[in-house]
Amino acid sequence: MKRHEYQLVLTTCPDMEAAERVAQTLVQERLAACVNILPIAKSIYLWKGNVESAAEQLLIIKSMARAFRAIQKRILELHPYELPEVIAVPIADGLPDYLAWIRNPDKT
Repeated sequence: MKRHEYQLVLTTCPDMEAAERVAQTLVQERLAACVNILPIAKSIYLWKGNVESAAEQLLIIKSMARAFRAIQKRILELHPYELPEVIAVPIADGLPDYLAWIRNPDKT
């Protein structure tokens, strides 16, 4: 299996304050080039045997794949949920200049 260099990491937060805290930290610490916060995601999920529903903010984190463990660690440290979503999706291809920016956002 080919290992991809770039990734999207997805997580959800219960409110904008938590979402912005996670996003700001990941960008400031250079773990991500960019974090998009989509302000309204309706989640329906099973939790401890019950069907639950919540309005959440979805974070789309653009980063290098090698940063995943550090991103995961920071999300776990900052996140209010007992079990936050932390899922990496490889970026198979993209605009070369955009991918170069993800690799080195300080050079723009």
